[in-house]
Amino acid sequence: MFRNQMSTPVMTNKKSRWQALWEFVFADRKGLRPETALPVVQTDCRQLPDTGNLMVWFGHSSYLLQVDGKRILVDPVFHAAAPVSFVNRPFAGTDIFHTEDMPDIDLMLITHDHWDHLDYQTVTELREKVGRVVCPLGVGAHFEYWGYRTEQLVELDWEEQIPYDSLIIHCLPARHFSGRGLTSNKTLWGSFLIESPSLTLYLGGDGGYGPHFKRIGRRFPKIDWAILENGQCNEDWRFIHTMPEQLGQVVSDLNARHVVTVHHSKYALSRHLWDAP
Repeated sequence: MFRNQMSTPVMTNKKSRWQALWEFVFADRKGLRPETALPVVQTDCRQLPDTGNLMVWFGHSSYLLQVDGKRILVDPVFHAAAPVSFVNRPFAGTDIFHTEDMPDIDLMLITHDHWDHLDYQTVTELREKVGRVVCPLGVGAHFEYWGYRTEQLVELDWEEQIPYDSLIIHCLPARHFSGRGLTSNKTLWGSFLIESPSLTLYLGGDGGYGPHFKRIGRRFPKIDWAILENGQCNEDWRFIHTMPEQLGQVVSDLNARHVVTVHHSKYALSRHLWDAP
C-alpha cells in the first residue's frame, strides 16, 4: 500500500467516500453545469507544426504537449471519466476531441489511475499510436492487462527519472491517493517535471497542498511553466486537492514563471459552481 509523505485523510469529516459519492450523485445539482454549450476551439492536432513548444488543452486534466519536437499526451480521457458514464458527463460543447484526432505520441504520461485521469477505452484505442507510457509505480499493470507491450511501459517511483532523447522526465511527489474500485492506494500517484534544453515544465497532477511544493521549487529553481489543478475541490477533501486560496502559495513555492490551470471546465466532480475556477 502506498502512502503520502505526511498524514493525508481523504475525508476531513466523518463521512465515508461512498457516503460523499452518494450525496453528490443524488443531491441538488443546480449550478454545477453550464446551462448552454461552452465555446471550444477544436485544434487540428494532426496538423500541428513539428517544431516549437506548445500545449493543447482538452478540458479537465487532459492535454497534449510538444516539447523540443517530442509529443507528450497527459492523462487523456476522451470517453468516460467514471465507471459509469452518466455520473461524469462532459459539459455540453466540450466533448469534441477523440482518439482519432490525436497524432502519433512519443510519450504518454499518467499521473495516477483515477477514472478522470486514466480511461480504459481511450488508452486502448491509442495503443498503436503511443511510443512509451511513463507512469508511477503499479499503474503500468493496468496497461499491461489492457494489451500494451511491457517494453512500452516505464514505471517510476518518486524522485526517479528517465532520459528520453533531449528530455529528462522526473517523477515527483504529490499529496493524493489512487484506486479504481473498492481498494485504494495499490498504485502510486505523482507529479512530473520535464526538463528540456529550451524549458522546464512542472505537471502537478492531482493533490493537496504540502511542503513538497517548496522542496520541488528549491530543487528545480527555473520552472518556466507549472500546470496545476484548480477546481473540483471541496473543504471535505482539502488534503487531497488544492483549495483555491492555496493556489497562489503553490505557485510561490514552486517559483514558477508562468501557470496554466487544469482540472476544470469539463466535468462537475464537486459541489462548487461550474465556473468558479
